Amino acid sequence: MSDYRQKGSVGYLAGIVLVAVLGGLLFGYDTAVISGAEKGLQAFFQSATDFTYTDAWHGFTTSSALIGCVIGALLSGLLASRLGRKRSLFVAGILFLLSALGSYCPEFLFFEKGVASKSLMLAFNGYRILGGIGVGLASALCPMYIAEVSPASKRGTLVSWNQFAIIFGQLVVYFVNFLIIRSHINDPAVVEWTNAIGWRVMFVSEAVPAGIFALLILFVPETPRYLVLNGQDEKALAVLSNINGYERAKEILSEIKATVVEKREKIFTYGILVVFIGCMLSVFQQIIGINAVLYFAPRIFESMGVSNNMLFTVIMGVINITFTLVAVFSVEKIGRKPLLITGSLGMAIGALGVALSNVVDLGILPVICIMVYSASFMFSWGPICWVYISEIFPNTIRSQATAIAVAFQWIFNFIVSSTFVPIYTRSPFLAYALYGVICIGAAIFVWKIVPETKGKTLEEMTALWKNRKK
Repeated sequence: MSDYRQKGSVGYLAGIVLVAVLGGLLFGYDTAVISGAEKGLQAFFQSATDFTYTDAWHGFTTSSALIGCVIGALLSGLLASRLGRKRSLFVAGILFLLSALGSYCPEFLFFEKGVASKSLMLAFNGYRILGGIGVGLASALCPMYIAEVSPASKRGTLVSWNQFAIIFGQLVVYFVNFLIIRSHINDPAVVEWTNAIGWRVMFVSEAVPAGIFALLILFVPETPRYLVLNGQDEKALAVLSNINGYERAKEILSEIKATVVEKREKIFTYGILVVFIGCMLSVFQQIIGINAVLYFAPRIFESMGVSNNMLFTVIMGVINITFTLVAVFSVEKIGRKPLLITGSLGMAIGALGVALSNVVDLGILPVICIMVYSASFMFSWGPICWVYISEIFPNTIRSQATAIAVAFQWIFNFIVSSTFVPIYTRSPFLAYALYGVICIGAAIFVWKIVPETKGKTLEEMTALWKNRKK
């Protein structure tokens, strides 16, 4: 037996987790690329002569990927159970790649290049939905994969790195979009170039990380929990040994086998409460309004009188990255609940501050409040919700329950994203005051109902819910 299998290897664990978090990076990249491309995309389709590209059509086009996210999340449980976590992530990588290429040239094979039409718009949205399916799969499977290979003492930190990758992906695409526009800033025809070509370049830039992810995922192992569920105990022991060392791996394998009574159990085998908590964590992560800010960041800063809105969007991305690291390095020390409660209250202060600034002139304060609101999310609901979803469900229902919880997340993401502009247009005060009140409700929900999971193995979580049901 090799020495690293006898003792376990931190490098081995770090390597496979690094590959998995690339899926998180693509998740962030794909969802945020629209923020820089949407204005050029709108101008392009407004040039169509066979239909009128209304604000309603534009709202659908900017959020159509979310439809795919719901589909991908719902499919994730089935694919994770049938194909395994690893092969399902490979499918997600291929979908990201096809979406990037198709969004770049939706005219491929069937339409005249550069001529906007209703059919071309629908084809473009088809490619965006395809990418959304990849996002939905990755959003459920990346945290699940990381949680199932990680030791209990490191699980919260390692799953939090997935959120870091999501935010890093968003920052990367903000920066890429900024550079793409800047590369033609001195061109007198920059607006025409952006409307015709710029948005295409933004979308196709995703093809590079998508291709790398799809290739690298072929070289990581399947998770030991999935292998045990499918009767492959020897392979599971080998993976566990590479990570934890042989002696500890045998103990973990026994714990896993003790919880795997059946290959699959019914979703409510451990009661309704565990599924309810998982779904409500997903719902709260969205209805506190963060994605409305992330998706429409350039327009929000522009409405606040910020002249270089794309630059401020990049600055916000840097702040988001910094505060995500707060969660990464504190989640195993402070715990999940304190971070969620503190972050909820910080978001409430930021949102209510922005709401107040729409009634009273507070100068630069609303920009600061937006930053506080976003930063508070990044060390709390951003990473910790994914940590909870990846570890709160018992082994035998994890893939099914995670699929349902993540589907709820994307459904409410779509609701928040599609209603933000109408509510904001009607009353900016109402939009942010509503989010502020919901943030306070989220803090109360976590305080009263959600259990702390710090330091517990996935098998101990199974025992916790089994005891609660008695």
